[in-house]
Amino acid sequence: MTKKHRLLPTTEKRNRVSENIDKLSTKQIVDLINTEDAFVPAAVARQSKQIATAIDVIVERFKKGGRLFYVGAGTSGRLGVLDASECPPTFGVSPSLVQGIIAGGRRALVRAAEGAEDFPEDGAAAIKKKHVRSKDIVIGLAACGMTPFVHGALKQAMQIGAATVFVTCAPEAVEHIPAEIIINPVVGAEVVTGSTRMKAGTATKLVLNTLTTGAMIKLGKVYGNLMVDLKATNDKLRDRSIRIVMEMTNLDRPSSRRLLARAQGQVKAAIVMHFRRTDLAGALKILEDSEQFLRKAIKETP
Repeated sequence: MTKKHRLLPTTEKRNRVSENIDKLSTKQIVDLINTEDAFVPAAVARQSKQIATAIDVIVERFKKGGRLFYVGAGTSGRLGVLDASECPPTFGVSPSLVQGIIAGGRRALVRAAEGAEDFPEDGAAAIKKKHVRSKDIVIGLAACGMTPFVHGALKQAMQIGAATVFVTCAPEAVEHIPAEIIINPVVGAEVVTGSTRMKAGTATKLVLNTLTTGAMIKLGKVYGNLMVDLKATNDKLRDRSIRIVMEMTNLDRPSSRRLLARAQGQVKAAIVMHFRRTDLAGALKILEDSEQFLRKAIKETP
């Protein structure tokens, strides 16, 4: 192991600003944490070029029929699973399109399984189990940048020929990371030393939000800022579907509800049916011919 490998990552260093936090009042604790959290958005913003590059690769892989796999342990792994699980209802995609792999498996989602991250061969095995292919993309998540499970998964993905991305908050680890694109928001030492569920976790969540949201926008899953491909699986989302149709068509609520019913709950199709004066089958054909972009389907100039 080289000397650089032995360097203490930023995520494990002691934050001098908070070294006496246990002496502070409750309000002072809250203010100190909030002050440190304020560094996170700027750190993510400094990685905008890398994030944009990763989004373009994700879109390219999706268009080829590929899938996205997040791989992580602990907080990072849970954030990957969370982001993956939110894509189907938000963007109407298959649950298989974006998947989360966490060291320790499903039980690690609700109970810490810290030792599960120590074996790179387990990460490689997880990639094999998911039948990752060369047209897929694997995104490693590790605040410290050195998690063996994640490194094993990324190395296996690279051998297969899959695209690889790594998200880490530790600049010290960057040169040792097996990935084509590295997203490295440096948020500094944590308020509680080594507790990467805090600033590093927040930075990771912001990055993942941007990756999948950006990719879905580029795939036509969003019109303006409206989630026109959402799956209305509960009352809140059914109400949102109606409001989107009302917003887009200027129809009243009862008319929008009836239009959605004719479209079998498909918001994008309902809007096309309204503007192109067609039935559901006709709207779906128009959307297919428009590559699922609603602007093209309703003949609106971008």
